[in-house]
Amino acid sequence: MNFKNLNKIYIIFLLLILIFASCDSNTVYDMYLTVGTEWNKNDVLEFEVEITDTTSLYKYYINIRNSTDYKFRNIYFFLNTQLPDGRRARDTIECILASTDGRWLGSGLGDIKSNRILLKNKIKFPQAGNYKFKLEQAMRVDNLQGIEDIGIRIEKE
Repeated sequence: MNFKNLNKIYIIFLLLILIFASCDSNTVYDMYLTVGTEWNKNDVLEFEVEITDTTSLYKYYINIRNSTDYKFRNIYFFLNTQLPDGRRARDTIECILASTDGRWLGSGLGDIKSNRILLKNKIKFPQAGNYKFKLEQAMRVDNLQGIEDIGIRIEKE
């Protein structure tokens, strides 16, 4: 076997390791939507999640990527949930992005910080089917600046 073929095998082996290492078998849904330069109070971010297993327990997260130029230490959301049978629920959620002394929470080295905030733990989805989750910013400003991406993550416990 020559050196060129050995390099190809080595690269393929490394790619396979990366693919399998990045897979998380507990993740049911993990999606971000880009907000843009401003998040208008009327702009609704919608996520649709298919749930097939109603017997398992789940964790439900909101993922937030914010700029260090964001002017607040928290963010409020309206979370609208629609169940497969059409029933709806609405919650107001606060997520803390910075400590009281102004240090940003979350991870990230540059001017973008990422936070994964647990909203609900050990929940069961009552019905199988498509759930719709709609997020609106509720910060009392018409155009919120400094929020880059918003996502939700649902994983089995």
